[in-house]
Amino acid sequence: MAIADLSSVLNIFGGSSLSEEEQQSLFGEVLLMVLGRASSSDANMAPVEIETIQQIMERATGQTLTEADIRRAARPELYAEANLRKYLRTVQKQLKTEDKTAIAKALAEIIRSDTGISVLEIDFFNRTANALELTPAELIGLSA
Repeated sequence: MAIADLSSVLNIFGGSSLSEEEQQSLFGEVLLMVLGRASSSDANMAPVEIETIQQIMERATGQTLTEADIRRAARPELYAEANLRKYLRTVQKQLKTEDKTAIAKALAEIIRSDTGISVLEIDFFNRTANALELTPAELIGLSA
């Protein structure tokens, strides 16, 4: 099943519990959703952002995504029923802490990938970290 299908995220809303394989799929799908939306959060999906997302997804999941896959994950209609924060608040319970921090680090990489960082991108990062329920310590890699 392809990450771009976002089926694991949809299963969470159906109340299904996840196997280890499904949890890995969920991580990949949430990562793609966050990065796709981030690339369009400043209303400008730059080619360098798409390339960076492709590199991150290959590194994190082993899957090669097309530009169309990334644009599909970023499209606003996908979030018509519930915004991304609502999705993240629901699925974050199924994600491991290291997966949530990996998503935040990848998000920061995307934000830094183009010519400048906008206020909208910073706001998107903060709202995403909040929805994933990441603490400041977790964001910088501190754990006991």
